Formats: sequence, structure tokens, C-alpha cells
Amino acid sequence: METDQPNSDEPKKPFKEDPRRANTFIQYSSIGFQMLATIGLGVWGGLKLDEWQGNQKPIWTLVLSLFAIGSSLYLFIRSLPKQP
Repeated sequence: METDQPNSDEPKKPFKEDPRRANTFIQYSSIGFQMLATIGLGVWGGLKLDEWQGNQKPIWTLVLSLFAIGSSLYLFIRSLPKQP
């Protein structure tokens, strides 16, 4: 009697069996790198503006980093798949 279930002795091949898993992994890791780059650019831009203006308190760093966090969260939520 034959069964359609794979033999438990065989090692699993996670990405060769189901290419959708690899695509999902790539999609979400790229979103993470995009968030990291957006927040990093916001902080860097804020530091440069504070340095250029000679601010003693990091006002631009706070404003731009919070803006970058908000915009990266917005882009993340927008990229999530829509569930019916």
C-alpha cells in the first residue's frame, strides 16, 4: 500500500519543495532592510542638520528620526497582503 506522505527518514528541503516560502522570506527581509535604511537616513539627516545649525539640543535628529519611523511603519503596513 502506497501513501502520499513523505518518508520521515528523508531530510526536508525547505526552499526546493515550496518556492513560495523563499519568496516570502525575501519579501519580508527586504522590508526590514528598507525600514533600517529609512530610519538610518532620517537619523543621519537629523544629525547633519543639527550640526549645520549648531543646535545644542538634537531637535532635527528627534524630528527626522520620528518621521522616518512613522513613514517606515506606514510603508510596512501598506506592503502587507490584503486579507479578504
